[in-house]
Amino acid sequence: MTKGELVDQVASRAEITRQDAARAVDAVLETVQDALRRGSDVTLSGFGKFHVSERGARSGVNPRTGERIQIAATRVPRFSAGSGLKNAVKEH
Repeated sequence: MTKGELVDQVASRAEITRQDAARAVDAVLETVQDALRRGSDVTLSGFGKFHVSERGARSGVNPRTGERIQIAATRVPRFSAGSGLKNAVKEH
């Protein structure tokens, strides 16, 4: 499902205009991004949890040259599915 399809589904289910649904979807996504940027978790009960993990520094290999390289530590977004989402997927 693309973002456009998501907007269409939200508009249909909430019985609102597509423009209002697009603004609502954008607002939710921006809010999640802002919370993660600040290091906060976003928990949607029954759906799941968005959080930030620390990925440690590690060594790797440049696939083009075969040269060993050092990959810096970084912060990455993660999502853990909640029980409601897991059960919904399992049933189909």
